Amino acid sequence: MEVIIRPDNGEAVELAARVIAKELREKPTLVLGLATGNTMEPLYARLAQMHKKEKLDFSLCRTFNLDEYVGLAETHKNSYRRYMNEHLFSKINIDIRNTHLPHGISDDHDSDCEKYEDEIEECGGIDLQLLSIGKSGHIGFNEPLSAFFSRTRVKALTPMTIAQNSPLFDRPEEMPKRAITMGVGTILEAKRIVTLVVGGAKAEILAKAVEGPVTSMVSASALQLHQKCIVITDEKAAANLQGRDYYRWIFENEPEWEEFR
Repeated sequence: MEVIIRPDNGEAVELAARVIAKELREKPTLVLGLATGNTMEPLYARLAQMHKKEKLDFSLCRTFNLDEYVGLAETHKNSYRRYMNEHLFSKINIDIRNTHLPHGISDDHDSDCEKYEDEIEECGGIDLQLLSIGKSGHIGFNEPLSAFFSRTRVKALTPMTIAQNSPLFDRPEEMPKRAITMGVGTILEAKRIVTLVVGGAKAEILAKAVEGPVTSMVSASALQLHQKCIVITDEKAAANLQGRDYYRWIFENEPEWEEFR
């Protein structure tokens, strides 16, 4: 794992966008794992701008999203399919047939989850997985006590996650209490992981995930086991990290980051 600290949210987003763009230019058929949430919105806006102004090409790219709420149709205003269509897919030249999300409505979620895993495998696995970290320490919707070998499945959401996400619903009490999510094991099989974490509200959980013990109580701590995981953060979110000076030194001195400085 590498931790890169940028001065503020904007510079963290810019670095994450440039890392993704570099990977896509080097491999136009890139298989991208995508996330949702407030952290991702400025990043997707920047990628859409890169497409428009710099001709960043998504035409051969394939995507797999981390999760979806159980019980929400694709057309529901709070579904992650609608989120992705509005914030990214409609603004770039991606073939919508190459975009994949779990199905919120299904007669057989278990079968659908197995099929989702098969589709990822058929594409050769995820080349670059984009993540953030929830306040409960989840990646995707892998809440505390998610097994590190878990696969795509239905997961009950914690009260903390429900409290964090329910205000986004017109009627908060109608937020689903379960979601379909890629498993921790599925995520860890990605060839490269970029985790974007910004803002002071994430300082405590980021420190636990990056520098704390590897534990299923903090699913994001499993990222410490991945050989090519980059955590991009800002000064506010990095406030509790003990290795802050070292992480800053890495970005300023390591040759692999020279083109991004």
